[in-house]
Amino acid sequence: MADRIDTTRLQEMARAYTASAVLYTALDVGLFSQVSAGCRTEEALVAATGLRSVDVDRLVSCALSLRLLDWEGDELHNAPDVEAYLVQGKDRYAGPWMMFTRPDVSGWFQMTEKMRAPASTKLGMYDELTVESARKYHQATSSIGFGAARRFVRSVDLSSRKHLLDLGGGSGAYSITCVEQFDGLSATVLDLPPVVVATQEYIKDAGVEDRVRTVGADFTEGEFPSPVDVVVMASNLPIYNAEVIAGVVARAFRALEPGGEMHLIGEMLDNDRRGPVDAAMWGMNELVCGSEGRAHTRGECEGYFSSAGFVDVEVTDFVAGTLARCVGKKP
Repeated sequence: MADRIDTTRLQEMARAYTASAVLYTALDVGLFSQVSAGCRTEEALVAATGLRSVDVDRLVSCALSLRLLDWEGDELHNAPDVEAYLVQGKDRYAGPWMMFTRPDVSGWFQMTEKMRAPASTKLGMYDELTVESARKYHQATSSIGFGAARRFVRSVDLSSRKHLLDLGGGSGAYSITCVEQFDGLSATVLDLPPVVVATQEYIKDAGVEDRVRTVGADFTEGEFPSPVDVVVMASNLPIYNAEVIAGVVARAFRALEPGGEMHLIGEMLDNDRRGPVDAAMWGMNELVCGSEGRAHTRGECEGYFSSAGFVDVEVTDFVAGTLARCVGKKP
């Protein structure tokens, strides 16, 4: 007898936005920070947040159902990942990253109109980037960026390299972390002029001004600074279409010294395009943001590298289910 089908999965998908809204609200009112600080009952949360008791009841019920909170006896406690990442003041606090795409919410519910009346550019929202918006952007993304950079230096040995070119490096997370890890390595962060103003602030805070410099330019155009022996492009893959990515990889190949290497790290689809969902959604996000970007498959990324002349090209998991890393060497 065939399994009976029903609407459960589709209903969950249709109302998935409600979980996001609960998470945003919990962060708005400091729910998890208050619980971590000792407000372990609803009465204590009412007093700490100033909310009505009925609304605390509603919010706590949702948070419990979503496994954001749990009971220990008759006291509320944060789930382990919530305690680690969503409590203000903790070193790994990622609240700004969780809120990063919140301003885009309305755009996701206008996708039909955007598809029927498209208005996109190569850079999308980056066309109107200012120094202040760049600062705000990287305040939200830098914690995740530095975490990924620490993973990178654990995975890749750059001890024999001399100069790293960091394309679209933003906060400079990869450059800063790499020069801190590998003696003798210097780095150049190439990003849009408003962005590198913010980049320089992160470089100064890290105390690596003597080893990391910036170049303000659009890396989708023009030749790159050279010679370099390693190129990294991380966490901006879906922003661009195939033509742009192929061009960037080809120009990186030309800038590299013989024997140099390039690492492209980003949200890549499996070759059958059945996932990961996160990669597909970041591609769709570019409709919302008004760029010409899309999700790229692992095979497509390998093709960009091979067409440029790279050898020993391979794609491996970087963060399983989220990020992949395509690497190639210049003969």
